[in-house]
Amino acid sequence: MNLPNKLTIMRVILIPFMVFFLLWPVVPYSNYIAVAIFIIASLTDLLDGKIARKYNLVTNFGKFMDPLADKLLVCSALICLVASDQLAAWIVIVIICREFIISGFRLVAADNHVVIAASYWGKFKTTFQMLMIIVLILDFPGNAFHYLGVALTWIAVALTIISLIDYLVKNKDVLREQK
Repeated sequence: MNLPNKLTIMRVILIPFMVFFLLWPVVPYSNYIAVAIFIIASLTDLLDGKIARKYNLVTNFGKFMDPLADKLLVCSALICLVASDQLAAWIVIVIICREFIISGFRLVAADNHVVIAASYWGKFKTTFQMLMIIVLILDFPGNAFHYLGVALTWIAVALTIISLIDYLVKNKDVLREQK
């Protein structure tokens, strides 16, 4: 197993630890431990892709597991934020629905031997979702930090919707019946 795939697996392994510290604050500053785990896991996402492309280590396992690991990490954090009343459920539903739609689209495309690359809108969406999650987990007191969390949340929701529309428009031919 190559290094990028090991990093992807490490990201998945870190998720239950992040969830544990988010939902069961059994130690002081558990939110800081959770955010550290989230940041480390998020950085493995950047690293595995860069290493895989740079050293030509792209595998079918990586193509499948890397986006799945990302979705598991982000969705787990978002669900925990709903459980702790730091994020509205409808926001998480919008984000998760987008992920299911795009995943379904990618499956149909793959079945038709079409590879759909990630767009810049999707990358911006992911970046702002991760920043939002970090700010909401940290939950520092004070109005400025609260408003930063609110702004990042709205930007993340907007980019989620924009990236979905962009994705659907650019790839509408994938859904056409093949003869």
